Amino acid sequence: MFSDYLIPTSMLLTITISISALVAINFLLLKFSSNKTIRTSKVNKKPIVLKPTIALKQDAEKLAPTGS
Repeated sequence: MFSDYLIPTSMLLTITISISALVAINFLLLKFSSNKTIRTSKVNKKPIVLKPTIALKQDAEKLAPTGS
């Protein structure tokens, strides 16, 4: 009678321990990852303008009468 409940319980325990170990490894990899970004200093805040003169063409379109 006790052995009937032992197998599903041990399977659940094994699955729970496996998933917990994978989550712990994932957090350790996230903590000690080597993808560190270097933050630049906030000295120069002026925007860089590549093309200072931009001419916008405004074409006057003539619309045909719709008749409504």
